[in-house]
Amino acid sequence: MNLGPPFDPSDRRPGASDDDPFANFARTGKLSSGTTPPAPPPGDPLRFDPPSATPKRRIRWGRWIVRGTGVAIVLLVVAIIWLAITAPLSRSLKPPTPPSITLLASDGKTPIARRGAVIGDPVDVRTLPKHIPQAFLAIEDRRFYSHWGVSPRGIARAMWNNARAGGMREGGSTITQQLAKNAFLSSDRTFGRKARELMISFWLEAWLTKDEILSRYLSNAYFGDNVYGLSAAAKHYFSKQPEQLSVAQAALLAGLVKAPSRLAPTINLSGARARQKLVVGAMVESGFLTKAEAADVGPARLKVERTKTLPSGTYFADWVLPQARDRAGEIANELTVTTTLDQRMQRAAERAIRRAGLREAQAALVAMRPDGTVVAMVGGKDYAKSPFNRAVQAKRQPGSTFKLFVYLAALRSGMTPESTVEDRPVTIGEWSPKNSDGRYAGDITLARAFAKSSNVAAARLTKEVGVSNVIRAARDLGVTSPIPNEASIALGTSTMSLLELTSAYAAIAAGEYPVRARGLSAEEEAGFIDRWRGRRTAIDDKTLEGMRELLSRSIASGTGQQAALSITGFGKTGTTQDSRDALFVGYAQGLVAGVWVGNDDNSPNPGLQGGGIPARIWRDFMIEALGVSAPLPAVIEEPEDPVGNMIDDMIDPSEPIFTDDPAAPPAAEIEGLGLNVRLGRDGSFNVGPSDRRRDGPPPRREDRRAPEDEDVDGPG
Repeated sequence: MNLGPPFDPSDRRPGASDDDPFANFARTGKLSSGTTPPAPPPGDPLRFDPPSATPKRRIRWGRWIVRGTGVAIVLLVVAIIWLAITAPLSRSLKPPTPPSITLLASDGKTPIARRGAVIGDPVDVRTLPKHIPQAFLAIEDRRFYSHWGVSPRGIARAMWNNARAGGMREGGSTITQQLAKNAFLSSDRTFGRKARELMISFWLEAWLTKDEILSRYLSNAYFGDNVYGLSAAAKHYFSKQPEQLSVAQAALLAGLVKAPSRLAPTINLSGARARQKLVVGAMVESGFLTKAEAADVGPARLKVERTKTLPSGTYFADWVLPQARDRAGEIANELTVTTTLDQRMQRAAERAIRRAGLREAQAALVAMRPDGTVVAMVGGKDYAKSPFNRAVQAKRQPGSTFKLFVYLAALRSGMTPESTVEDRPVTIGEWSPKNSDGRYAGDITLARAFAKSSNVAAARLTKEVGVSNVIRAARDLGVTSPIPNEASIALGTSTMSLLELTSAYAAIAAGEYPVRARGLSAEEEAGFIDRWRGRRTAIDDKTLEGMRELLSRSIASGTGQQAALSITGFGKTGTTQDSRDALFVGYAQGLVAGVWVGNDDNSPNPGLQGGGIPARIWRDFMIEALGVSAPLPAVIEEPEDPVGNMIDDMIDPSEPIFTDDPAAPPAAEIEGLGLNVRLGRDGSFNVGPSDRRRDGPPPRREDRRAPEDEDVDGPG
């Protein structure tokens, strides 16, 4: 039977009465009376099931698992990349501190200084006697071979102890964590650092075997006395190879790792041995030793390697060490570097400073070959009291030693040592320089002006040749310090180091520029870059000859006479305003040296001049370093001997002086002062009273009294 389409409540007539029992049926499923109509039997086409209000949604767990896995993979990749960059496995092979560098003198044999830690060769636990790694495992990490780099039990114990202490006091670190901390992290006890340590520990465990981790740990552990690594510690404390260590010695070294600076046996033997007993007890508890074997272990006896104690720093070592590290590059063990220092000349320099009689003033000396090879350096009177290197680090005014560049520019412009310059007061702008002695000589030659260190002559030359040309001359000779563009630089008002100034004078000695000071032997020099930077330009012969003539006259007849040697010397004095700095720089026989004297606080030194103490220090150093002497005194001709000449005049050269004839007259006869001296021709010599008598009365004494009318006091 066809009943038509099913009922749709929306088909209600507009304006239908609200009392229609089916009015709210579609919305509520009930009639207006609130009753529910009987449901048609199943299968009846009139049956109607209203939709549920909130349908249930099914959770798709598979999709979330895939998403979570993807995020985990991304985080893992990021962590691996971060660890590969910040914690490369190769770093665990490197020492945790800069390795030791031993500096050798120029002979390549004599050590002069050592800087850095003593780091031993890497060890392999597979080649060591089993009791050696067992000693470290017993006291540091008994479950090392069973955990994954982290010990939950150790961490729980540390957390409990830290909670009781109210802060980070205990680490609970495994050997893997200690390697991670030593090789990659700082020693700060913070939770952030601990988290990074855990990540790196898992990283090490994932890529290295247990034996490799333990080997690297033993190779990098610190054992006190600036010694790193088991092999270095065995050699330092027991003069043995690590394979030769006994149980007692291995236990003592294992006990040092907890507090190496405090327990180092060279300073705390009792503490180190007490810690050794603790390690032996831990080996028994771990099953590495029996009680009987432990009872046989006695205190370890030291046999500290006897090595000559080398200074960790000297003025020269402090200066050359950065160069040595740059040349060495990345190194893992101790390295030796040959320097240019000549020990004999270094001792001569130190003695020259010591004998100078300085009181509160300081002094510095640097000596080099004309090619820039530094052979001696003294940066002060006492390195222990003041390691500040005044030869390198101090920037002081050079005074009249700067006139080297003024006269070099003048000679380059075509002048000669015999050219004239006015030695008269001059004013340049608002600057009116004066000679230090207040005396002026008028028109004089450049040679005389340089020898007497005329300030006004240097100022006139600077004005004539141009300030820029003076600066260029200084730059050509290797000066890199700032130089103001003003005429007053002629008197050395700019500042520079003594090493820089001495290198400039070395260029005149070498005949080419620039000369760069270096402290490493030629074998240690780098390749192309250093050779390119070391290219030099020859000074033309005429200019070089003129410059050397000026420098030699300064010592021979000028302000530097106290620096004179028995050989020809070349140099220049320098004194700054109020005698705050005094210098002498010069060379002789292939050795260039510069000397500075002054106060660290730049206070005046009344009476101090470059031609005084600095010149004498330079001379004393040169005499000992070169094996020469001070100049010989001038030869003074002795007056003629009147007595000898009288005898010669009395002897008749035509007659023989000696004869056997007793009747022969005497060969010579002298009479005076009541004596008669006769030289017989037979060689006899007779002295007797004079036979000569006075003829006439004695001469009358002259009356020197003034006449009565003469005024002896002169005009009033």
